[in-house]
Amino acid sequence: MNFVALDFETANSSRGSVCSIGLVEYEDGQLIREYYRLVKPKQNVFSGINISIHGITEEDVEDAPEFDILWREEIRELVEGKFLIAHNAQFDMSVLRAVLDQYGLPYPMLAYNCTVNLSKKTWVLPKYKLNVVSDYLGIQLDHHHALDDARASAQIFLKVAETLDTADINELIARTGTANGVLFDSGYEPAKLNKKNSKNTKKTPAPR
Repeated sequence: MNFVALDFETANSSRGSVCSIGLVEYEDGQLIREYYRLVKPKQNVFSGINISIHGITEEDVEDAPEFDILWREEIRELVEGKFLIAHNAQFDMSVLRAVLDQYGLPYPMLAYNCTVNLSKKTWVLPKYKLNVVSDYLGIQLDHHHALDDARASAQIFLKVAETLDTADINELIARTGTANGVLFDSGYEPAKLNKKNSKNTKKTPAPR
């Protein structure tokens, strides 16, 4: 399976205030690349709530490049034309759109799905937050560190594939009854979770 797992952390309530990004890339089910960068937001203003979540401060990113530079020089080629996953992809993809809009940059062409949705279709759990799913699957997690969150999302995706006994992404998506989101130059379509479970998927209950 070829895919890229993505996670953003933000400086404040503005979706475009990216302060860190983590990416992990897999080819044929094997890890080939990890990428982590601190990012200086266009308006370098951090809220106390966000700092308490991820621990990144204004001082930490003072000398870091802004997102537009990283996008042009590094990030775009890592995601353009790829299949992306994220845990709560609705958030991470909205962050990507917002920060690209902020700098007047065109959207890349890519498809994506959400490991929250995939987890809901695969396991019966009390909640589907990243730390809860990771704990259930025995995945080590330094929560709210962008690279570690991306690593965990990738491991969850691989565990879904293992549970369904498939190494084909299209089959995985079809059997979970989810729908990919799409990002393209003029807009986007969100990833979707169908309410009815796929006939070919039997959800695994969590242990008591």
